[in-house]
Amino acid sequence: MHKDLESVVLTEAEIAQKVKRAAAWLDEKFAGTTPLAISVLKGSVMFFCDLVRAMQTPVQLDFMTVSSYGSSSESSGMPKIVMDLAASVKDRDVILVEDIVDSGNTLVRMRDLLMGRGAKSFTVVALFDKPSRRKVPVKADYSCFEIGDEFIVGYGLDYAQQYRNLPYVGILKREIYEK
Repeated sequence: MHKDLESVVLTEAEIAQKVKRAAAWLDEKFAGTTPLAISVLKGSVMFFCDLVRAMQTPVQLDFMTVSSYGSSSESSGMPKIVMDLAASVKDRDVILVEDIVDSGNTLVRMRDLLMGRGAKSFTVVALFDKPSRRKVPVKADYSCFEIGDEFIVGYGLDYAQQYRNLPYVGILKREIYEK
């Protein structure tokens, strides 16, 4: 376990099992189609790669960078698109792959943006759902894990651009982010 963590809450094996279930759910939902899967960088990249590799359905990939945290442990509430998609979503089934649905602000912004661009459908798959922090009434179509209000890192999730490469997810010690 990394020295900056209080505890490990999800092991690599537990994550892998849930990712396979999410991929199977997507395969069933999108059978016979070729959806566009969008990774919201940087947090979802580990989950995204494992998820699309586990899918049997043909899928096209694209990426966006949306920031609402910066180097803080609190969401700014105003998600900003830093890098936009290369592909058009018009008349496409879109799968948005998120690391965590927290306040819901980013999810609402992404949904409104992509549906406004003419997406045929909009499906959200999230690794984590943190309903206790929700500021707007929105949720993912599929969430692998529901978590409490702990500050978690690992498997793509970061604090100040650190800890993303951990293969497991753990709770960050308060003294690290309350400096």
